[in-house]
This record gives sequence, structure tokens and C-alpha cells, in this order.
Amino acid sequence: MSRPLLFIDIDGVLNPFESGPASEDHGFVRHYLRPTCWIDQHPHLRPRDVPHVAVWLHPDHGEELLDLPYELIWATTWEDEANTYVSPRIGLPELPVVTWSTRGGYGPDGTYFKTADVIRHAAGRPFVWLDDQLSAADRAYVQQHHTGAALLYDIDPAVGLDLDDFEALAQWADALTEPTAPTGAVR
Repeated sequence: MSRPLLFIDIDGVLNPFESGPASEDHGFVRHYLRPTCWIDQHPHLRPRDVPHVAVWLHPDHGEELLDLPYELIWATTWEDEANTYVSPRIGLPELPVVTWSTRGGYGPDGTYFKTADVIRHAAGRPFVWLDDQLSAADRAYVQQHHTGAALLYDIDPAVGLDLDDFEALAQWADALTEPTAPTGAVR
């Protein structure tokens, strides 16, 4: 059996942007970066005039993610720039990236713009999706359109990924090998 997929968002998950400098108390390190997704949020400025954004990353998260029994995939608006800006700062190799068919907002059914693309990328394989903007509409969509086990896992953007989350992710993957493996979207 192949390993389940782990779709990873950056902002809110690896970058607890809502806590700002308080993140340093929990081992996060501040980096000043200018990814394209940040520049795109400032259409009134020339790209070179867009200020850098403070991004809080924990240097141990790469190793902790690699220790999990998952195939890691970026599921972030940073797209390929996640490999440029984030992977080397937390010790991850270059990862595959979900490319979005649309950008931003919610669909008419209330699903997050990423949801259908995550399901398409998973192609029926078991997966966990780490994000800070998941809703009941996303869970319903996954239950209706994904045949494998799935866990939509909310991360508090004021906390980011923490030890309890790593433990829960390991337990969920372990449960897949049990006779009563989890199905559908939970949490």
C-alpha cells in the first residue's frame, strides 16, 4: 500500500501569521520574504516596491514532517515558490505542488477554491489536508467526491502546526492499516 498524501498549506499552518512575534516564544524564526502570491496582493504597487512580508517558520518542522508516514505535497498559494522560500528554511526537499485551476475565494457551493483541485490531485488516494480555511462545505464536497479516506485538518493560524498535530497525523496514518480504517472527512 502506498503512503497517504499530506497536503500542506503555508500561511496559517507552517506560518502562524496571526500570532506574529509571539511565535518566537514557540521556536519559530522570522523571515522576510517576497513570494509572488504576496506581490500579487499589492496590485497598486510596482513589484519591486512591495515590502517583504514577515513569515514565521519553525526550523524543526521539516524534519518532523519527513518523519511522518506520508507523501508530502505543497497545497499553498505559494505554489512552486514554496520550494524556493520555505523548503530550505525548514529542511524539506523539493516537494510536488498542487497547481490551482482558480485563485482565491469560494465557489458557489461554498467550497474553498483549493478543494476540487486537492481532490483531483489525490485521485482516490487517502489524504490529509492541513489548512486554516476549511469549512463544512469542503468536508461535504470531499465526502461526495473522494472515494478514499480523507482528513481535513484545521490548523489555528495563531498557533500553527504543533506537537499535538504531529501526533494526530501519525495516529491517523497508523489507523489506515487497521481493519476499520477511517473513511470520509472528519475533524
